Amino acid sequence: MAGSPAARDHPLTRASFKQGHQRDPMTAPTDPIQHFASDNYAGICPEALQALIQANTSGHEPAYGDDSWTAQVCDRIRDLFQTDCEVFFVFNGTAANSLALASLCQSYHSVICHELAHIETDECGGPEFFSGGSKLLTAKGENGKLTPDAIEELVTKRADIHYPKPKVVALTQATEIGTVYTVEEIRAIAAIAKRRHLKIHMDGARFANAVATLNVHPSEITWRAGVDVLCFGGTKNGLPVGEAVVFFDKALAADFAYRLKQAGQLASKMRFISAPWLGLLDNGVWLRNARHANAMASLMAERLAGIPGVSLLFKPESNAVFAELPAHVASALRAKGWRFYQFIGSGGCRLMCAWDTERETVERFAAEVRALCAST
Repeated sequence: MAGSPAARDHPLTRASFKQGHQRDPMTAPTDPIQHFASDNYAGICPEALQALIQANTSGHEPAYGDDSWTAQVCDRIRDLFQTDCEVFFVFNGTAANSLALASLCQSYHSVICHELAHIETDECGGPEFFSGGSKLLTAKGENGKLTPDAIEELVTKRADIHYPKPKVVALTQATEIGTVYTVEEIRAIAAIAKRRHLKIHMDGARFANAVATLNVHPSEITWRAGVDVLCFGGTKNGLPVGEAVVFFDKALAADFAYRLKQAGQLASKMRFISAPWLGLLDNGVWLRNARHANAMASLMAERLAGIPGVSLLFKPESNAVFAELPAHVASALRAKGWRFYQFIGSGGCRLMCAWDTERETVERFAAEVRALCAST
């Protein structure tokens, strides 16, 4: 049962997750139109594509972010969060997280994060590299989330000069197992962070999905709750490429443009990264996309929950479903052409829904799982 002690002790929540996930074979005999391996599989949403086309037909524009499109998007993001903030655009989430953390840390500092945080498990040492060596200090926590007590324990563990000085708390919102930090949880973490003179970074690759789940204003789980910098994800929510790094504490953004340039993240034709954001932000498309993805994940969880032999590992709170499937069922699904991540050393499978996931696709996948389980 999701959230049960057995689920929390599943290998996926510990060592096997940290070993990474293996990609599915590309030799499947059939190829369904949509997959559940990643929300990165989805294409560009129509509104973002239209904005990109408009930017391409608007004539010449200044380079390196001095264009009118980038200026419009930065202002729209300020309006969205109802605060004056500094906004920068990078190509991907790893760059966003790594460079944002580097702006908060010196090489002798450390970053406190959950043991399953994306910056720990899936960014190839990028945060350490771009910060010149800032160490990631990991903590355990139920449902993929840090707690104030876990942070306090790491901060007070040692205070001598031989230990990397804690400087930042990094939160993944939504988490790597599809759970979501509530407003109250973020505020509680911010309180301990402030008391211990720590900055708060939020990895928001699926920030839109978290906002959709909580149904709160985006400011309520960012700067109003104590977050200093947000890596606002767009790629997984319908953009072709590009994430926004949003500094709510503008002082922390000093010289950040130089970091972007040095890291190869300063796009010369910046408007083609920034313009699609207008398609997402106008008319609330970013939230509509996220709500749909979340709804499809809820439907998937509902359909799988009633199948004998299948168990949900966590309560789905965003657009991810983690389910344990019998080994032969997972193999048969892959043989039929379905693509999804299966974690090393366990039967745990991650099923990601995207902005364009169709109900029919979910129903068909669940029906095939049910049929395969019944055939044994």
